[in-house]
Amino acid sequence: MNFDDMKFAVESLTGGTNTVLLDNKGLPSVVVAFPKHSKKDLFGGADATHGGHIVNGVEKDVIYVDKFENVVMDSRGYSLPGKDPATSVNFDQAVTYARNKGTGWSVLPFATWAEIALWCRMNGTMPHGNDKNGVSIDNTKEKGIPSYTYTDSTTKATLTGRIATGSGPASWYHDGTKNGIADLCGNIWEWTPGLRLNNGEIQIIPNADAFLSTTNLSATSSAWKAIKSDGTLVSPGTAGTLKYGSTNLMSTTTTVADASKFYSFTAMTLDTGLTAPEIAKELILYPAEPGKDYGFDFHAWNTSGERLAFCGGSWYDGTNAGVFYVDLNCGRSNSSDALGFRSAYCKL
Repeated sequence: MNFDDMKFAVESLTGGTNTVLLDNKGLPSVVVAFPKHSKKDLFGGADATHGGHIVNGVEKDVIYVDKFENVVMDSRGYSLPGKDPATSVNFDQAVTYARNKGTGWSVLPFATWAEIALWCRMNGTMPHGNDKNGVSIDNTKEKGIPSYTYTDSTTKATLTGRIATGSGPASWYHDGTKNGIADLCGNIWEWTPGLRLNNGEIQIIPNADAFLSTTNLSATSSAWKAIKSDGTLVSPGTAGTLKYGSTNLMSTTTTVADASKFYSFTAMTLDTGLTAPEIAKELILYPAEPGKDYGFDFHAWNTSGERLAFCGGSWYDGTNAGVFYVDLNCGRSNSSDALGFRSAYCKL
């Protein structure tokens, strides 16, 4: 099938919600057109566009999100159905594989991931996924096609790990239909550039500026900004910035500790006298409605050194996995058989 036929078939079958984009080598990826949304609609915030659709200060009507977790070919990430997703990819490799595709391509930025998560909750379509060895812990009759198995070290049983991209049922897609974005819950963790902890201080790349090839995502980049308690973006190390501490607490002080922390997102708390600024809710750093349902999803972090975000959970995370599951435990060199990425495209 040539490109025009493939594009026509995908758009016809999905009513235009999906399409096919070519990269700079002329190779295709299946993408979902995700339109912009206001913070007011997503979580009761300001009547302004969510930062997941703002790049270099410009609002974008549509972000094209890779429908499937990526495979890697010729040092580029591709969104294709029925494939074993690429894993053992560290942060810098994932960024390179996405940017190698050409201008406008990026690993899905954290801000856009957060926007998708908020959209799912608003619309009552919190996706299930492969979070229990090939099936959904929410409904074990839901399963995907195994693409990777392993031997349990204790029982010696052969277990399913990863499933082939998009092979689960409609409930494993972000909108509850096969037209949606697949496998955001479980299967493999996904790197999401634009959020990190640095010795406990929460730092971001503003909005979805990770789409810009000129945005420096390195450890020493000046593009990283900290967040004051009033929501103002400032230079890292400024007094009074938001931090995660050694408990399930957002505060403006922290104790550096090597131990990993692991908490229910909905149960997160604030330090005495601190009010969560809107940007913390916009970026799912703090729940807009504490104590309410966020799918039992968890946040995890480590307050020692630089820790970069990956999201969604993996095949072994059970009820903790989901679109609000954010892990800030690992450094940029981390890689595993349960960690990969998905790309996205923005017309610049």
